[in-house]
Parts: sequence; C-alpha cells; structure tokens
Amino acid sequence: MARRDWTRDELLLVMNLYCQITFGRMHKGNPLVKQLAAAIGRTPSSVAMKLVNLASLDPAHQKRGVKGLSGASNADRQIWSEFHEDWERLAIESEELRIERGLPIDAAKDPEDQADTNAFGGPTESSRIVKVRLAQRFFRKTVMASYAQKCCITEISHPAFLIASHILPWSEYPEHRTDPRNGLCLSRLHDAAFDRHLITFDEDFRLVISRELRSALSNQVLNDSFARFEGKALRLPRKFGPSQEFLIAHRSEFVA
Repeated sequence: MARRDWTRDELLLVMNLYCQITFGRMHKGNPLVKQLAAAIGRTPSSVAMKLVNLASLDPAHQKRGVKGLSGASNADRQIWSEFHEDWERLAIESEELRIERGLPIDAAKDPEDQADTNAFGGPTESSRIVKVRLAQRFFRKTVMASYAQKCCITEISHPAFLIASHILPWSEYPEHRTDPRNGLCLSRLHDAAFDRHLITFDEDFRLVISRELRSALSNQVLNDSFARFEGKALRLPRKFGPSQEFLIAHRSEFVA
C-alpha cells in the first residue's frame, strides 16, 4: 500500500487526542487510539507513532529526559505550534472534527460547562454556546489527563470531587481560557479556596495559605484539608505544567 501523507485534519485529531490522553497510554492497544485510527483510516500503530512524535516536541517530556521518537515532521511541528499559539481556536476546531468523524464527545453534565458564556462578548446564540462548551470540555479533559485525574495537592482521584481549575480567570484572560498551562487539577474545596485567593503557590510550587484561611484552621476539616499540605509542593503533571507567569499573576492578588 502506498504511503499516504498526513492531512491537517488528521494531525488536528491526533493532537487533540495527545492533549486528552494520560501519559503512558499512547500505545496501539489503547481503545482511544484504535477508535481514532478507525475514524481516519489509519492503523493503530501509525496513530500511536504519531502521538509519540508529538510527545518528542513537548518541553515537559524533554525536561524529564523523555526523548520519544526523532521522526517528528515539519507538519507535526506546525500543528504543535498552531495549538500553542491559539489554544481556543484549535481546541474548538479539533473538537468539531471529532464530532464530524463520529468520535464520541464526553457529554456528561459538569458544573464547569456552566461557565459564563457571555464572558466571550458578542452574540450568545446556540452555535456560539456550543463552541464555548467544546472549549470548556477540551480544557477540562486536557487538564485532567495531564494530572492523571488526581488533585495536585491532595491526590484525591474521585472524579466527582475534581475541577479543572483556571489559574487566570476564564472571564478576564480570554487569550488563556483553553491553554492547559493555565490549569490545575484541584479538589472542589481547594478550587474554591484558590479561586478566592485563600491559597496560592510560591515560585517552587509550594502551597501558601492566606491569613484569612489560617484564622479558620481551628475547624478540624479545614485544618486537615489545608494545614497539613502547607509548604509542600504540588504534584506537577506529566505534561502541560502550570505556567509560572500565570502563578505570579495569581500571587499578585494574594494577601499572605
């Protein structure tokens, strides 16, 4: 069979899967890899190889000494750059492609899907709301996969208690809404504290507790949930680690 070049749409779908798959599962036996391969008329082995080629471009893996394959093409590098230059546009485009190719989209109800759709400005008709939902869902799935579905403070892993938390608020930083480096996987309790600047992280990713929260630590539940983690570094993800630039901005509004 003659070798077939990868199209942009195919690469968009593979990059979408790379973002939303847990590190270590980029192999031909993964049902998600098989599913995508069938949808685009490729073999699971070829999709798995393309995923590993994309991994070789990931700075997070490079820092850890994970080289991946050396066969990343110019097209691979181009699609990687496109995502990093405009996460929201590429997230929506790749999620729409999944729908067009009959690939499943997680349609489970999630509180994060209720984010303020008016924050985008402009019309709020149903087609725009659908795009917002797709962007939100991409962000959540990517952050969850990066942190292996565990709270980065407590390592709680039950999905009902987890939030893909934005470091910089969704409504105030439109250019970073879907950037997974603007995300932390937190329990719902810690997400609420982080969102209200009751906790933050220092330059070494260690948990810092505000004076206001500290005054409430006589409550045993809050003490157990926060005090014992103070000064400990968050569990960094295998890919798309939190941006120090974004954390600096978060700390700028934190009252120690």
